[in-house]
Amino acid sequence: MENLVYALVQLVHNFGAVAVTAAPFAAFSPARLAPESRRGLARLVAAAWLVQIASGIAFGATSLHYYGVLPDLSRVARAALIVKVSCALAGTALVTLLFARGARWTEAAHGRAWRALAALGATALAGAAVLRWFS
Repeated sequence: MENLVYALVQLVHNFGAVAVTAAPFAAFSPARLAPESRRGLARLVAAAWLVQIASGIAFGATSLHYYGVLPDLSRVARAALIVKVSCALAGTALVTLLFARGARWTEAAHGRAWRALAALGATALAGAAVLRWFS
């Protein structure tokens, strides 16, 4: 049963990873330059970061439930996890700021925000690969 639970958590986590990485890059598309389109992408990114956080917690909760302990991570894996958590917190904060104040931002500021969101998503994805390999 625990393998099924891990697989379902991984499935949700993977779809979140796709969204936090791909949606910011989609914001650079000429068809996505309209503010309405960017707002939709921002909602997707916000939801995806929350899914990443929740499913990340679910990994630990699943281990605690089935084994009574959190996974034993190497130093490298722990560092990768810290990078992923930092990206999730920063991405959530940035997209929240985008919702709260983005209407007053210049086009250049929007571009910087979307580039930062893309970098955070890509960095978290790279951290996931390291975490997977070294855990």
